[in-house]
Amino acid sequence: MGSLRNSKTLHDLFVQEKPLFPIIQHSPTSPMNEDLLSAISYCTFVFTFTDPLESPAQRDSKRIQLSRIISILKSSKKPLQHRILAPLISMIQANLFRPLPPPANNPSSSSSSSSSSSSVCELADDEDPVSIFSPVWSHLQIVYEILLRLVITIDYEALRVYMDQSFLLKLLSLFQSEDPRERESLKNVYHKIYTKFITDRSFMRKSMKDVLLNHVFEIERHPGIAELLEIWGTIINGFTVPLKEEHKLFLMRVLIPLHKTKGMQVYHRQLAYCVSQFVQKEPMLGAVVVRGILRYWPVTNTQKEILFIGELEDLVDNIDPDQYRKLALPFCTQITKCINSWNSQVAERALYVWNNEQFVKMATIGMVEVFPVIVEGMERNLKWHWSKNVRQLTESVKVMLEEMDPELYTKGLIDMQNKQAEAHQLDIRRKKRWEILELEAAKNKFLNPQRSICVSH
Repeated sequence: MGSLRNSKTLHDLFVQEKPLFPIIQHSPTSPMNEDLLSAISYCTFVFTFTDPLESPAQRDSKRIQLSRIISILKSSKKPLQHRILAPLISMIQANLFRPLPPPANNPSSSSSSSSSSSSVCELADDEDPVSIFSPVWSHLQIVYEILLRLVITIDYEALRVYMDQSFLLKLLSLFQSEDPRERESLKNVYHKIYTKFITDRSFMRKSMKDVLLNHVFEIERHPGIAELLEIWGTIINGFTVPLKEEHKLFLMRVLIPLHKTKGMQVYHRQLAYCVSQFVQKEPMLGAVVVRGILRYWPVTNTQKEILFIGELEDLVDNIDPDQYRKLALPFCTQITKCINSWNSQVAERALYVWNNEQFVKMATIGMVEVFPVIVEGMERNLKWHWSKNVRQLTESVKVMLEEMDPELYTKGLIDMQNKQAEAHQLDIRRKKRWEILELEAAKNKFLNPQRSICVSH
């Protein structure tokens, strides 16, 4: 609510106006119920914490009343009656379902040029988003505690009367809050609702999937993706095997494309966990995941490259070994490109992948196709890389590869030298052709000089 535009003070509003649900006309009730209804009515008013007319004392009074409500709920051993539950849910909605402030660093909210907007987006891709701690949290924290208490203790049939699909969608929209404390509380509440509302699980999954898809293809910035993926992680963990086609499509159409979004570093840990759950349940999906990650491999963002290398290494442990031969060449080719990266952190992280036994096993299975690529990458690093640590690690990997198959490594060296010689000969022939063309051009210019044309005005 905004500022009050009439002559009544906030105290007059609380004391004189009728509550949202009339409580005096009911039949006599226990003092505890009367006390609870009075506190609920008091807390229905929403403070913005930005209006200068709001009294700090009255804000603190509302916080005390909210604390009284949660205390009464925890101490009560009897289920809440309908005439208490209804105004209580209305009070929760009045406090939670409010317009969220615009993003603090949203480039579209300013009138800057397209170039400056582009630079802001690039910055957001490399840095963590700024957390905004809302002053309203002193009230919202207790409201979320009340809601969580209701979800845990009240029967599904009673809750479903008030928490319909519209309620669930409004709750889901609050994940756009920039306050991490609110998103954490919201995550706990939403997951508890998903656990309890069995008949609404399909609707809730679809709603969350729509938010993720919107983030991938429409809105680059959404603060709550990490929390939503945490909920998805627990949901995926409960999927039965064999997986339904709906769930496999979610992996391929939502989770894998999430790797390409800007700011992916913020929620990569949760995303990688969700993906790994799928591969653990059905190892045959490993090939789909690996090819998808390779498709969205970052070109200039070194931090994302390091995260992707780690995710691929973790996936190797769960991939079906029957897929090794198909994946060996694209997998090892990308790792070799990272080994040759001029960024020393990327190169070192890629070299450490050779400590993984499953990765070495995969490379061994596809050795004939893979070794020429690997040998060329190793020799290039030893000759050209600027980092001493990278060269030392490369030498260690080279020794290991030579021990695995000395003849194949030697053959790879010979093939590389032949390839370089052919490239050198091609370069010489190309230069000779250019020289001939330049001579012919010079002759034509000498024999047929261009005539100057005078244009009279």
